[in-house]
Amino acid sequence: MIRRNGEYKTEFREEMRGGKGSVKLEEFWAPKTEMRSKNRMFSRLTLNPGCSIGFHPHDAEDEIFVVVRGRAEADDNGDIVELGPGDTILTGNGDGHAIRCVGDEPLELIAVISTY
Repeated sequence: MIRRNGEYKTEFREEMRGGKGSVKLEEFWAPKTEMRSKNRMFSRLTLNPGCSIGFHPHDAEDEIFVVVRGRAEADDNGDIVELGPGDTILTGNGDGHAIRCVGDEPLELIAVISTY
């Protein structure tokens, strides 16, 4: 099955997880209906400068962010780090994270949430 760029189901979430601004979510493949694996999300997220996803934990699941474009400040369970293109962050096992776009250009992430 092939889905081309621009054909993704798109939604905007305001103040996602208590964050600031709007997050654009483009769903590559829908969990349960299109993917048979134990994934809850496989999407591209775009945050404009100053926008963020608030701190939240992940229990019984892992979330991976892959930075595709832009600069991020990530709270990795209390450790504040800056991330750029090609960097990744893995959160799970009850730990939490938050992420904020800190550059002058939008932050683009690939997000995968897998349950166990």
